[in-house]
Amino acid sequence: MARWIAGLDGCRGAWAGVLMDRDDPERWRTARFASVRDGLDAPEAPEIVGIDVPIGLPERIRDKGRTADNAARALLGRKRTSVFPVPPRAAVYAADYAAAKALSRERSEPPFAPSLQCWNIFRYIKEVDTLLRAEPALRTRVHEVHPEVAFFRLNGDRPLRAGKREAAGLAERRMLLEVAGLPPALVASAPPRGVAADDHLDAMAALVVARDIAEHRAVALPPDFEHDAEGLPVVIWAPAKGLEKGLEKGLEAGLGGGPDC
Repeated sequence: MARWIAGLDGCRGAWAGVLMDRDDPERWRTARFASVRDGLDAPEAPEIVGIDVPIGLPERIRDKGRTADNAARALLGRKRTSVFPVPPRAAVYAADYAAAKALSRERSEPPFAPSLQCWNIFRYIKEVDTLLRAEPALRTRVHEVHPEVAFFRLNGDRPLRAGKREAAGLAERRMLLEVAGLPPALVASAPPRGVAADDHLDAMAALVVARDIAEHRAVALPPDFEHDAEGLPVVIWAPAKGLEKGLEKGLEAGLGGGPDC
């Protein structure tokens, strides 16, 4: 019986999806799903899904973000990252941006307000939060990941050299995904209609983490993670560290830019 896994990344009001059979990695499919529910109910019925969206929303935020956000930023080791501090649940469910900022400041220590960029992804956060609260059984299938963290780990815990929307950055990420064991044909595949190239690769990074979760070798950030008031885990899952020899082979083959010296 096939054991399918999946990676999902939010894209333009939908979800970029990549599915793969763990027992036969050459069996894979890419798709654009209108909802997370559609991805879970796909014919492959993925048993483990890595998804780029915050899961686990504390009622109050301390120390400038969730413990998972702070652990991810500590791993990355730099101030400017795409790991945004997620505000408390009440702010995520606010009716408008002004209300979200007010509720976030009211329920965070020290007070902070979500950026407009963070506000724009609240629809994705609410979708997943609502789904996992309504169907607790799905919590063993759906797991939070972060592509920037995933690629950092696959690059030997080193920053990538180019941005994810640059040609060099896309090539670098493809090299890392191939070295991580994804089928070359999948890595080289064109994004589904309506999915940007970087979102397509981010979904593949989520797929790598899903595979490592299924194989019990993914890394939890933080290791001693907590749960929110609804019982949802506050943790970002990261892949096992990239292999230095594999990275060297990738560089020799000209697959990407590779790590800085």
